Amino acid sequence: MLALLAVVLLLGIWQWEVISYAFLQAKGQIGILMQVEQVEDVLGDKAFPDSLKARIRLIQEIKKFGVDSLGLTPSDNYTTFYNQHGRPLIWLITASERYKVAPHQWHFPIVGTFPYKGYFDSTRAVLEEKSLIEKGLDTDIGEVSAWSTLGYLKDPILSGMLRRRDGSLANLILHELTHGTLFVKNNLELNENLASFVGDQGAIRFLTYKYGRESEQMRIYEHAKRYNDAYSQHMLRGAGRLDSLYNTFGHQPKPNRQRDSLKTKLITDIISDTDTLLSGKRTFTNKNRWPDGKLPNNAYFISYLTYKSRQDTFRQEFEQKFGGDLKRYLNYLKGKYPSL
Repeated sequence: MLALLAVVLLLGIWQWEVISYAFLQAKGQIGILMQVEQVEDVLGDKAFPDSLKARIRLIQEIKKFGVDSLGLTPSDNYTTFYNQHGRPLIWLITASERYKVAPHQWHFPIVGTFPYKGYFDSTRAVLEEKSLIEKGLDTDIGEVSAWSTLGYLKDPILSGMLRRRDGSLANLILHELTHGTLFVKNNLELNENLASFVGDQGAIRFLTYKYGRESEQMRIYEHAKRYNDAYSQHMLRGAGRLDSLYNTFGHQPKPNRQRDSLKTKLITDIISDTDTLLSGKRTFTNKNRWPDGKLPNNAYFISYLTYKSRQDTFRQEFEQKFGGDLKRYLNYLKGKYPSL
């Protein structure tokens, strides 16, 4: 018994950071789940706005479409509702080396390796970011509008979701449901790229099914998609340009003012070029995205590698081998990859 106790104590010390983080995540998740309402109760509440009830019913339609028409796994997700009262719930941190666009990795038992880390407590998220900066890493921190527990818990409808336009909402719900359908351990780039692909393709199919191919909802979604796709591709090219610059610095370069100056200039150029992404027209103002004038760093580009770097690969396979049949393609992928 003493030997066993000693082993447990040593494991606790060795994995204290992981254990404490898991406790905080469980506490945050349970805190939310204890305050959810059943969707049926919300829809039956006369004081709840009818306009928001319509958005909840739309989420139910999107989920049913995803299961019936796309082959996503049925679950109890989105059968409960959580009111955020306008507050963010979770903060996500990404980090990268100073002179390399490569994600800092966090390792967790069972679920594997992740290029980001989430917190339900903004104070702890800021402390984590500060610790990473002290280690010389570039960091990026932002709020998250949804997440998936991979079917282990009932993911609630969040009140913040109800503000989204129809296409964006369909994309979000189908993205998260894809994680509950297929999630490959230690391959988050595949997981997030696949969920992004299914969310996008599924949203187009849902809008066509519900409103028609020439509908206003489809027009709005496709306009936003054209810009978002162009922006993502621009950021992926930017990540490549940055790494090409960093390769000229040599192996394990030490930080210095000249290298930082070259890095800042290139990032400035990349961001400035986003003003005219669509057909040379001025479509976006950097002032809106960076109101404080603070430029992004390497960590900002990590999310585009994680979520968007394999879209062309999925699209080619989807169109050439499966003729654009998303349900067949998903069934193929579920058979090809082991899922948690």
